[in-house]
Amino acid sequence: MGVPCHVGIIMDGNGRWAKKRLLPRLAGHRAGMQRMLALVEHAFLCGIKNITVFALSCENLSRPQSELDGLFDLFREYFSTQMENLAQKGIRLRVIGDRALIPSDIADLIGAGEARTAAGDKATLAIAIGYGGRQDIVAACNRAVREQREMTVESFSETLSTGGMPALDLLIRTGDEKRISNFLLFEAAYAELIFSAKMFPDFTDQDFDEALKDYSARDRRFGRIRRQSD
Repeated sequence: MGVPCHVGIIMDGNGRWAKKRLLPRLAGHRAGMQRMLALVEHAFLCGIKNITVFALSCENLSRPQSELDGLFDLFREYFSTQMENLAQKGIRLRVIGDRALIPSDIADLIGAGEARTAAGDKATLAIAIGYGGRQDIVAACNRAVREQREMTVESFSETLSTGGMPALDLLIRTGDEKRISNFLLFEAAYAELIFSAKMFPDFTDQDFDEALKDYSARDRRFGRIRRQSD
């Protein structure tokens, strides 16, 4: 089946990774960020053209303020230091989610990062922050109503925050949970799902390669009859 065009990654298990090592949860989030940086680079080298990572959900915003403050500091660090690297590699940054839910200075850094990488034509990295799939669908519906537009599947896809990106081919979730937790609900309609028992900081490039191998062996029929050779 070849390499998926769009891969989504739910980076779960950072806090539990830290707890197991008697470390503060923020240490797990920092380890997760470092793993994300390396894994995304590896994925692009594998030929993936679109990657969406789930960094912070709407529901996550109910966590203790101390943990959120630490996460926000990690976001500040990432968007302050990594944009030139993305731009040099021709990778376009997109951040999906409700920016009204995050500190305004981070929203400003995101805007600057998107502008700096806008010319990237090699691949796209989307980061979901303050994001919820149901919320995104409702927002898209409201836009359609305001504009008095009748939607098709294709035009509705363009109205979502991921508009312009292809539908999700492969969704990987780490952390030993087997649910998609309000992530890319519309986009994942026909995605292949892979769940890993590993906490995200322990999810290696080799684990990703195994997920791609698993994906390539699957028969994506999209409702069609199974191949005659089967």
